[in-house]
Amino acid sequence: MSNWPSFIPVLLLLGLGMFYSVRRGKLTATAAATGGALGLLIYLGSGFTGLALLALFFALGTAASGWRVADKRRLGLAEENKGRRTAGQVVANAGVAGALGLLAWQFPTAAPLASLMLAGSFAAATADTLSSELGNLYGRRYYHILTLRPATRGLNGVVSLEGTALGLAGSAVLAAAYCQGFGWGPAFGGLLVAGTAGNLIDSVLGATLERRGILSNNAVNFLNTLTGALVAGGLGWWLG
Repeated sequence: MSNWPSFIPVLLLLGLGMFYSVRRGKLTATAAATGGALGLLIYLGSGFTGLALLALFFALGTAASGWRVADKRRLGLAEENKGRRTAGQVVANAGVAGALGLLAWQFPTAAPLASLMLAGSFAAATADTLSSELGNLYGRRYYHILTLRPATRGLNGVVSLEGTALGLAGSAVLAAAYCQGFGWGPAFGGLLVAGTAGNLIDSVLGATLERRGILSNNAVNFLNTLTGALVAGGLGWWLG
């Protein structure tokens, strides 16, 4: 990692990603800079596979947010600020991964487990984004996550079977990318569990603390990714 010329392709990739994100209105300039810094930490700890996980999460999340956006606006479900992410949102979704990248970089013996946890955080973030953005469009029945009583779509803590399934599919894409880079095995199933666990925790927190104004949406998203990372790490440690 001390060979600086080897960083040039990575820096170019990150720079292009930052430029595209700002140019296309996906991120604010500060958010793009924050994402670039986190992306570098992720690369230092998990290499190009880590960067691929970051790119997949961003691509899937952006596509889901922009899908049938006119319908979302009509239904009052579209994101604020025309879907342009802020630095706070970037940290909420990728801050845990960045910290794990730093940990893997500084402590190489911990890198395998840290990389798995990093993938778990992105699996959870992807599951949450797809289940909410697409579940609000394709869900047939919506339920309160705790009472399982019918509820209004779009409210914090309201889920649908279709949205949960779409979130699981998103986790599967991230799990496949991780296994492609680090090897196939029990980690694939573990990441599906981690992504779903983070997604469910997000809904529970949304139905309770976020509705009461105790936690912000960014805090809930951060805890979602932290849950995904911890579950993936716990399963990885347990399965050996």
